[in-house]
Amino acid sequence: MKSTRQDAIIRIINSREIETQEELAAELRKLGYQVTQATVSRDIRELRLIKVNSERGGYKYARPVRRESAASDRLIRIMHDSITEVDSAMNMVVVKTLSGSANVAGEAIDTLEWPEVLGTIAGDNTIFIVARNEREAQTVADRIRRMTVPD
Repeated sequence: MKSTRQDAIIRIINSREIETQEELAAELRKLGYQVTQATVSRDIRELRLIKVNSERGGYKYARPVRRESAASDRLIRIMHDSITEVDSAMNMVVVKTLSGSANVAGEAIDTLEWPEVLGTIAGDNTIFIVARNEREAQTVADRIRRMTVPD
């Protein structure tokens, strides 16, 4: 049931712009799935869905673009486990990690190929990200926060 529901979620977000969990839950209910907001939230996290700019000017759920899916999944898990703090200022994002984890977490961000990210520099426990503008820096920071929320 869970895998068919998650397949339905992918079909839904690929076919229409879904901005909120409530909208996604409503679409799933139309297809006959009995879901709660908590179930939808868990599915979003497990599918590692992100919010991207929509053509209408808002945001919509999407799957991250990945070069190598298995490697990306591993890097996202590492990022989830190693990031401790995210902040942004102007068009920059600063990400704090556990000691020695910044390079692998930075690689995870690079691998995701987010269009808002112009580049990353990683030290031992800090990643510096440059975005195209202030709004996109906030989008990147929010996306990283959502990806690293404890289960």
